[in-house]
Amino acid sequence: MKKAREPNDRIEQLRAELRRHNRLYYVEAKPEISDRDYDALYKELEALEAEHPALIAPDSPTQRVGGEPLEGFASVRHAMPMMSLSNTYEKPELEEFDARLKRLLPDTPYTYVLEPKIDGVAVSLRYEEGLFVQGSTRGDGRVGDDITNNLRTVRSIPLRLQGEGPPPAVLEVRGEVFMPKTLFARLNREREEAGQETFANPRNATAGSLKQLDPKIVAARPLDVILYAVGELRGVAFETHTALIAGLKALGFKTAPRVWTGRDMAAIFDALDELEGLRHAFEFEMDGGVIKVNERALYERLGATAKSPRWAVAYKYEPERAETRIVKISVQVGRTGVLTPVAELEPVFLSGSTVKRATLHNEEDMRRKDIREGDLAVIEKAGEIIPAVVSVNKAARTGKEREFVMPTECPVCGGPVGKAEGEVAVRCENMQCPAQIKRWVRHFASRGAMDIEGLGDVLVEQLVDNGLIHDPADLYALKLEQVAALERMAEKSAQNLLAGIEASKGRDLWRLIFGLGVRHVGARSAQTLETHFRDIDALMTADEAALEQVPDIGPIVAASILEFFCIARNREVLERLRRAGVNVARTAESVVDGGPLAGKTFVLTGALETFSREEAGEKIRAKGGKVSSSVSKKTSFVVAGSEPGSKLDKARKLGVEVLDEAAFMRMIGQ
Repeated sequence: MKKAREPNDRIEQLRAELRRHNRLYYVEAKPEISDRDYDALYKELEALEAEHPALIAPDSPTQRVGGEPLEGFASVRHAMPMMSLSNTYEKPELEEFDARLKRLLPDTPYTYVLEPKIDGVAVSLRYEEGLFVQGSTRGDGRVGDDITNNLRTVRSIPLRLQGEGPPPAVLEVRGEVFMPKTLFARLNREREEAGQETFANPRNATAGSLKQLDPKIVAARPLDVILYAVGELRGVAFETHTALIAGLKALGFKTAPRVWTGRDMAAIFDALDELEGLRHAFEFEMDGGVIKVNERALYERLGATAKSPRWAVAYKYEPERAETRIVKISVQVGRTGVLTPVAELEPVFLSGSTVKRATLHNEEDMRRKDIREGDLAVIEKAGEIIPAVVSVNKAARTGKEREFVMPTECPVCGGPVGKAEGEVAVRCENMQCPAQIKRWVRHFASRGAMDIEGLGDVLVEQLVDNGLIHDPADLYALKLEQVAALERMAEKSAQNLLAGIEASKGRDLWRLIFGLGVRHVGARSAQTLETHFRDIDALMTADEAALEQVPDIGPIVAASILEFFCIARNREVLERLRRAGVNVARTAESVVDGGPLAGKTFVLTGALETFSREEAGEKIRAKGGKVSSSVSKKTSFVVAGSEPGSKLDKARKLGVEVLDEAAFMRMIGQ
């Protein structure tokens, strides 16, 4: 009598078969069996694992979908920064890139590689001893969100590395998650039929999917991935980029469908023209090509700037344009009350989506271009995202076109509008205007500001329209039953939102300053203000002279800050934020008063090897020092990395002490 097969043996055999068929279907697009046969193997494995739960492994095909919804995403510090690429639209700039490399690599031969620039969401996948252990977003390049559970649902991502021989001890592979164009169209049709809001484009759909706290929702979205780069490596190396791509493919990863190599930039120009002809042939959105030095051994010699590697550049194709008619011109009201004219268009398909509206920026720009209702307009997507009117076809006018006059009352609240001296923007002067409130709250809750998880545009609309909030401080008074009663909300979703609001109370002071929405105060200005003012009260009571003494805070920004805090409503909102428990003071971790660098002002220039300029700035502020973006007589030190630029020349001219990276490291005690 034949001995029954051990459950463990059959389970391993089924897993190996399913992994192979997953790769054939999702990566190579060469399925060998029918969906029915695949489902039979899957159900057999599922049943065996249910009978023997001790044999369930994290890399089993049955474990792709599962787990309870998360309360929020944890942060992940990348072992190696995820840098962005410098961009260009001009081929002469590519020739300059080539000439710069020749200067940096005299008498050193090198070649180029070109691959499509995928318009998706950048992710990093970490494998240890062959197992997928963590997946994260790019974030700010140094710290991203841990979205491991969501990425496990993407079937083209292997949970275990394939190939022969022992797996590398550590492999971080990086690429873009995207939503195939045809599947995106199907998803939007399904959402429209279900009465749900549709996504603007595949990239937005991808980003929105990866932000979901429930992996089961992500699993229902048709996401895919293309891998093209690596981060930390242990136990594996690649001599060239083409070898890297081949190596990733052998390990079971999906890579770009076409890659070109060239001995010089002339060959790359030919390849770029060929790639542009394939712009709509790929399953993913593509807005250009990425040119890289093929020989990876040269990357360290070439180095990087603070944000981008010197051995790669992105070439973007000119945005596609279309002509359509402006049916009417309407006005939308922004966060700071600015009235922006918007062209309502006859629908036209452009760059992968149907466009119905396009911004006209402001009244002055609209007058300069002489844009009228009824005109035939040329539109393009700025950055392939935001539709804008470039020009109008005046030769096609019939005489029926109508000039648009900006309203003298706010189209949302009916309040008065005005224009400040020296400005082109027309603003609603009613601080209680619902449109202003909505945009203010969206900005306050955004990732760059207070980062309130779960508070999206649709929910903000409902909260304001139902009279539950009138400013950001009202968020902290929301009750569970109020939120749960809103349309398309359930108790669990309401709990998640309130948890996100509660978590935001502990954010750094600069995030609060930025989130308040003071005109002209961006994230970097807010960080600078945090280093000079210990709490919100110190900032609120600062006079114009004190503000202008802060590096990078000029008279316009100072006047805007003073104006903001002079408004009683803004001071009242701050007081309610304070009473709600929102942090309004500088933390010891962000800036240290009286530290060893107290009273010293630093300017950072060039690329540092040990860490980015942003990280160097954090080190300085943590020891009581200040960071400025410009060199002056008040500058204590200029820290110069490689290719420092004009700031180094100015420092020498003014007699400011210059530190190399080693001296700077000693100064900060590292």
